[in-house]
Amino acid sequence: QVQLVESGGGLVQAGGSLRLSCAASGRTFGSYAMGWFRQAPGKEREFVAAISRSAFSTDYGDSVQGRFTISRDNAKNTVYLQMDNLKPEDTAVYYCAAASSSWSRTTYNRGHEYNYWGQGTQVTVSS
Repeated sequence: QVQLVESGGGLVQAGGSLRLSCAASGRTFGSYAMGWFRQAPGKEREFVAAISRSAFSTDYGDSVQGRFTISRDNAKNTVYLQMDNLKPEDTAVYYCAAASSSWSRTTYNRGHEYNYWGQGTQVTVSS
């Protein structure tokens, strides 16, 4: 069982930056590939970014490529999402997720591949 708690959301102006954090419970954080998803009102959940167990591989959704950076610190059981050059269309609830993985270099970009989810943190970007 893994519990995930996101933090770092808030209100920011367009062009600004935020860093989201996701703290995981348990001693097996390094066994999980991690991902970030988001969901805006009235829209489907969208893949944002993913990182493999070893941090060797990362993957990004097309809409955030070049602006967002995912990273992880396995010693701190934490995954981060650095969001730069934010746009109003980035406004959403952001969710952290963990996928049990046997492969240290594999990332996952589909929600059903993830076993655990956080409660979400709101990010609002004003124009």
